[in-house]
Amino acid sequence: MTEQNIGRRRLLKSMSAGFAATVASPLVFTSRGYAQEFCNNPGDKDPIFGFNVPQTGTYAEEGLEQLKGYELAVKHINGEGDGGLMNTMKPMALKGNGILGRKLQYVTGDTQTNTDAARDGARRMIERDGAIMVTGCVTTGEAVAQQALCHELGVIYMSGLTHGNDTTGKDKRRYGFRHFFNGYQSGVAIAPILAEEYGRERRAYHLTADYNWGWTQEESIRDATEALGWETVKAVRTPLGIGDYSQYLTPVLNSGADVLILNHYGHDMVNSLPQAVQFGMRERMANGKQFEIIVPMFSELMAVGAGDAVKGIIGTQNWNWQLEDEGSKAFTNSYGAAYGEPPSQSAHTGYVQTLLYADAVERAGTFYPPEVIKALEDFEFDGMGNGPTLYRGSDHQCFKEVLAVRGNSNPTSRFDVLEVIGTTDREKVTYDHAIFGGELGPYEPNQC
Repeated sequence: MTEQNIGRRRLLKSMSAGFAATVASPLVFTSRGYAQEFCNNPGDKDPIFGFNVPQTGTYAEEGLEQLKGYELAVKHINGEGDGGLMNTMKPMALKGNGILGRKLQYVTGDTQTNTDAARDGARRMIERDGAIMVTGCVTTGEAVAQQALCHELGVIYMSGLTHGNDTTGKDKRRYGFRHFFNGYQSGVAIAPILAEEYGRERRAYHLTADYNWGWTQEESIRDATEALGWETVKAVRTPLGIGDYSQYLTPVLNSGADVLILNHYGHDMVNSLPQAVQFGMRERMANGKQFEIIVPMFSELMAVGAGDAVKGIIGTQNWNWQLEDEGSKAFTNSYGAAYGEPPSQSAHTGYVQTLLYADAVERAGTFYPPEVIKALEDFEFDGMGNGPTLYRGSDHQCFKEVLAVRGNSNPTSRFDVLEVIGTTDREKVTYDHAIFGGELGPYEPNQC
């Protein structure tokens, strides 16, 4: 007999026959009173989270880092270790004794850097494993697919590394939230630095990963650079996961461009950037100017993988372990003690998403999704490593400072690959949610 049926029988026994006949739907008791039954209500059992990340495929390295962040968050929530960001986040409702006094459990999945596999994995976690919350991804395709499924089944989805505008734009959902920044914010943050470094008369050639993240990043960077006065010479789509970019790089040399913008991530950038350097683009002169290469969205893992090719290359980043605020230092120390190396922005994002959901449940006093959603909407906090932060209620996009970074020309270690060269305040990267369209949908949960 399921827990829901047990709860229903107990409730009916406590009521008179006449009153029981008026009950229209199954109810459960929570600390906030009676609420409708919902998918994977843990009742008196330990809650289960689903961590669904690429463990194989093009972005596996980022996914495995994200998983480390999730696992560290579980330890801290359950009262193990030094507490990490639970010591610095303000406000903070978690007490280090689990969630609502129950120890957090988790299951993991492999999205294979594939949209269909990500959706199927999330469904298994919900229907087979009883996950009350699903989180994780390293592409916007994975995020959008899981978010739509979770919304349909009434389970909250806390996305991972999704940088495409669509996640909290045209494809936003009431049951989905994003802590990571997006392509629009990268464009706003990087444009002033590009103008200062390279001037306002440039001709840019884009190579773009051919899926929704690449499309929206290209659009955002084009808008930002064309507003500077740059001309877009051409934009070419490249398949995800290819190893040899020579057929795409050769035309750049004869295009009249003097800037190459690589809208690539993970192993795609690890392959395309060194190959562009091997083609002599860093030593090339075009239109009387030094030819430049830009990677609008960086991660530490990409920078390490690209080797010397990354030196001097400008991009943006969601978070960097070398930041000096108390939250960043606390997380870096905790992660370093657990894994013997500094954390990436992927690990940081996974960790933060887990804490944010758990803290919202604690503040709401219930796992009932509409109440948890309302606790997250328009929630303002600090101490997580990104400065004062807002989870905007109108689209569930997180607004915080955005970093501009450059590949370190004189690294002191293999982890010292990116240096922060600028910070854009959250007010400057905040926009009208209506520009990307989409509808959040209702609060009322469906049954899984």
